[in-house]
Amino acid sequence: FVLFAAWPAALSVTRYSIPEEMERGSVVANLAADLGLEPGGLAQREVKLDIFHNKKYLDVNKKTGELLIVETMDREYLCPSKPVSCLLKLDVIIESPLRIFNIELGITDINDNAPHFRRDRVELDVSESATPGERFSLPNAVDPDVGINTVKTYKLSTSQHFTIEIQTGTDGTQYVDLVLTRSLDREENAVHNLILTAVDGGNPVRSGTANIIVKVQDTNDNPPRFDKQIYTVNMTENSPIGTTVIKLNAIDLDEGPNSELVYSFTLYTSEKTQDVFAMNPSTGEITVKGTIDYEDMKFYEMHIEARDKGTYPLLGQCKVVVHVTDMNDNYPEITLQAVKNTVNEDVPVGTVIALVAMSDRDTGENGKVNLFINDSIPFVLNKSSDRPMHYKLLVSKPLDRESVPDYEITLIARDSGRPPLSDNETITVHLLDVNDNAPHFPQSFYTIRVMENNAPGALLSSLSAFDPDLHENQYLVYFILEKEIANTSMSMLFSINPENGNLYALKTFDYEMEKDFLFHIEARDSGSSPLSSNVTVHIIIVDQNDNAPVIVSPWRAHGSVVEEKIPRSTDKGSLVAKVIALDVDSVHNSRVTYQFLQVTDASLFSLDQYNGEIRTMRMFSFKDSRHQRLIVVAKDNGDPALSATVTIKLSTVETSVKAYSDMTEVPLEYDIFSDLNLYLVIGLGSVSFLLLITILVTIVLKCQKVKPSKAAPPCRNSVISERNSTIADSTLVSNDAYWYSLFLAETRKGKLVVRQPMPKGSRYIVSSIPRSTGMSETSDSAPSTLQVG
Repeated sequence: FVLFAAWPAALSVTRYSIPEEMERGSVVANLAADLGLEPGGLAQREVKLDIFHNKKYLDVNKKTGELLIVETMDREYLCPSKPVSCLLKLDVIIESPLRIFNIELGITDINDNAPHFRRDRVELDVSESATPGERFSLPNAVDPDVGINTVKTYKLSTSQHFTIEIQTGTDGTQYVDLVLTRSLDREENAVHNLILTAVDGGNPVRSGTANIIVKVQDTNDNPPRFDKQIYTVNMTENSPIGTTVIKLNAIDLDEGPNSELVYSFTLYTSEKTQDVFAMNPSTGEITVKGTIDYEDMKFYEMHIEARDKGTYPLLGQCKVVVHVTDMNDNYPEITLQAVKNTVNEDVPVGTVIALVAMSDRDTGENGKVNLFINDSIPFVLNKSSDRPMHYKLLVSKPLDRESVPDYEITLIARDSGRPPLSDNETITVHLLDVNDNAPHFPQSFYTIRVMENNAPGALLSSLSAFDPDLHENQYLVYFILEKEIANTSMSMLFSINPENGNLYALKTFDYEMEKDFLFHIEARDSGSSPLSSNVTVHIIIVDQNDNAPVIVSPWRAHGSVVEEKIPRSTDKGSLVAKVIALDVDSVHNSRVTYQFLQVTDASLFSLDQYNGEIRTMRMFSFKDSRHQRLIVVAKDNGDPALSATVTIKLSTVETSVKAYSDMTEVPLEYDIFSDLNLYLVIGLGSVSFLLLITILVTIVLKCQKVKPSKAAPPCRNSVISERNSTIADSTLVSNDAYWYSLFLAETRKGKLVVRQPMPKGSRYIVSSIPRSTGMSETSDSAPSTLQVG
């Protein structure tokens, strides 16, 4: 109560007016000047601005005393109920001394909103029977602006049938009616699309539109109409029942039930006519339901009406006149006097198959009959010379049962009437088979691969031939045409099932003994004069890795251990021993590689995996054992791999330096076809066989001569092989040309290599040749020979 008593009296209200959408920062008024305050007097005093719930829109500059716009104001938002005046009330409170100023800020409207319709699409159903002057209510537009900025008037798009009338209610609201000014015709225009536009009075003018769609509802105001009043149709007598005479199609411009038509005969159509013709009430199609006979009636008249299904149906009428045309209504007849239904396929050309006679009860052109047969049949028809209506059916070209086993021959008798009538008769001719086709194999040459070590009796392949003949002419018997290879008949190696052509192996094949076989198989039918054909069969034996490598050097004359003695002063890189293994398999199965399986000192010896040479990697030291044990495995490249091993016991002996000072090792050449080797081969080839035997005997005697030595030296070997290969620098390399034999003999000056081609098919012979060290002691190794069959 004390506060209210002390509160000073409020000043009079100060009013301002601004347009809505005024920009931010705009000055509404200078409060200091309008309220009688000194300029700058607000800077030292506390000023409070109370604008109720609209504080975000206004603010006071204390330095200048100006009332400023903080946020743009929307009159339609602040005053949604569209009052005539929109006032924003606020109080300015200044303390020291306390003063209160009442301010009213009037927001004036601007034309910032366009009129709009609550429904922008209106559909009206109007009957085409509506009379001019009928009115139809349309939705009115709304505009949130006030005064002159709100809706002022309405406009309608140009129309020959409609206009609008505007009425104003007691509250000033305008209402729009659509008025029919001209009668509607749905058949002329079923839909009218109008645009109603609402315009306000602002500046600039704003407007809004709504689509008015008037759908014209049909009334039954159009009768059915035929395009002709009289229809004329020509019909031949004896037209089949169901034949269409005419299909009437009346048109009714109405829609729905008003356009659905029902067709019927009127009472002016005779009962006899209605017994011959039928009317489909839905489609208007007139069809034949009885017999049309020219001799009975020359023409028929039908009176037709089409009636719609409207509430008050309308109808249209027409007349159909049918003229009957006389026709050839007697069919020709065919008589088969003699027929052969079964003939051999090799029947001669010109053979008579059938005798045919024809008749027709008509006369004149309608009684003249011609006989035809269906296309693509190798037969001809010949007329009998004395009987014009009689024909002979003949074979015109050779027949083939395998191409066409049966013939369906259609005889067609056709008269000369208009239109012509025809009759037909079918003859079936069956061809009997003749043995005129030899058996046929799908291939002329068969290559069959057989893995060696096959099981006897295994099926190799099925060689079935085909014979298109029938019965016994088709039954085939298979034979192997006899052929001897190395006094062995093919029937001892292979067998064929005479009924189905299945080919079997009778023995187990060994690739190392037999590489392939070439023979012929014959297929013969069982005809009375049998026909046959044959096919070539090439059997290829495929190698398996079924032979382990055979170590032929160093030769083991006494057991599987080889004992060798070498000087302890042997230099680094010296050849200690050479392992040579042979594998009688082929290609990759015969490729042999070498490796140590066990070695006493791995730092002392090296083994070449390809040529089997064992060399010293360093000189012997006093710490090295005098006895070295080397186990070498020779492994082929098969899957799974097979192998052989050899154990070499090396014993080192003390020898004088002088004894070996003159021994040098001459390396072997790798390229066997170098110029020097080529000349050597040519020279050796020119030496007679006697000289070769002399050299061989000399080498053998030298190896067998006993010489004093402290230890038995290792021996070297010569190899004669039937395998197609080439040995270069003591290395066996596969080659399909020919085999070489290698003779190694050691002298004090080094090695002697002699290469000589051996004929294909020879066995390989491995001869062990002892090596002399030049010492006085006798060697224990004796010459030996290994022969492999």
